[in-house]
Amino acid sequence: MTTNEFTLLFRRRFSMAHRLIAGDSVKCAVPHGHNETVSVKLEAVDPTPLDGAANMVESFARAKATWHRWIDGHVDHALQLSHRDPLIGYFRKHEPEKLPMLLITPGDPTTEALAACMMAKANALFAAETSPLRCVEVEIEETPTNTVIFRGVPEHHLDSGYLGLPGAPWWLRGDMSINDL
Repeated sequence: MTTNEFTLLFRRRFSMAHRLIAGDSVKCAVPHGHNETVSVKLEAVDPTPLDGAANMVESFARAKATWHRWIDGHVDHALQLSHRDPLIGYFRKHEPEKLPMLLITPGDPTTEALAACMMAKANALFAAETSPLRCVEVEIEETPTNTVIFRGVPEHHLDSGYLGLPGAPWWLRGDMSINDL
């Protein structure tokens, strides 16, 4: 049996804003932003020895193309909100054209929730491309002093039925979505 002896690591910076409404932090209840760095560790779904020719698990360009397109085109500058946040109603009524720029999480959009969503999304994107890779770890640096590392099973931590809608939530779909609005 071959073990995963190679890990590909990609980093990407993005800007975001969020607010946390469920906790007791007054500062975090007000919309505010961060410049974050997300790192994803990827391993082969079915590890095999290097082939003696190309000698790659997957080319970097191919492995990161869709992930970077999702981060740069949809996550960067998104406003992250809880599915319970009344600001969603405001955007629906007054600025519906901005709904695609809202990244909605089940419960508060903490760095922990975002890391689990990002791992699930990365794996959905890789599966949709029939990539030989899977994401095994997500690290998000929220600030220079606060980082979250997630290595688990996202489905154990995320409520897929959070909106009561049929079908898979955005983080389980291999598309560019960041919400189910």
